[in-house]
Amino acid sequence: MTTVIDQIDRALDMTAAIVEGVTRDRLQAPTPCPGWDVRAELNHLVGGMRIFAAELTGTDAGARHEDDWLGGDPYDAFAAAAALDHAAWHRPGALGATVRLGFGAVPGPMAALIHLTELLVHGADLAVATGREHLVDQAACDQLLATMRGMDFAAFRRPGMFGPEMPVPGGAPAHRRLLAFLGRNLPQGQTSRPVA
Repeated sequence: MTTVIDQIDRALDMTAAIVEGVTRDRLQAPTPCPGWDVRAELNHLVGGMRIFAAELTGTDAGARHEDDWLGGDPYDAFAAAAALDHAAWHRPGALGATVRLGFGAVPGPMAALIHLTELLVHGADLAVATGREHLVDQAACDQLLATMRGMDFAAFRRPGMFGPEMPVPGGAPAHRRLLAFLGRNLPQGQTSRPVA
């Protein structure tokens, strides 16, 4: 039986593969997340991992979410944050914890679902922005989209979170359907090709 922790592990692996191949010249490329380039979205993702890990281990993350977490080496910053994140979710009782997020405290299972969403969605954003969509875990995106469609999602459609669902062509891959559901306005046409 696949658990939400297993899903987080898969999302970490997927996003790590995407980030590893992002060249420095692509760090200023725009992403589907409005107002963020690749570096800004990667910084948000690394900050989120560090903050979740700190919450789960009862430690101080050392900075605020909007601070610069990447420094001079975004790749090492991502790898270090991912290692901390993985270890924190695998601590005994992690799902029994209460996690304090920017909008309040949430129980461990809900925090895990929120974190899974962050990893998959921002990973997919980065893949679209950098021509690495072939690395997206389509089954994981499809499963998360089905979960979201089964929820009352209207409360999350507000500024700073998610916008209204956007149209997506029939036959679009799961990651593009997921991003469109969350309000990303994606360029139409074929998915991107790998960037050498």
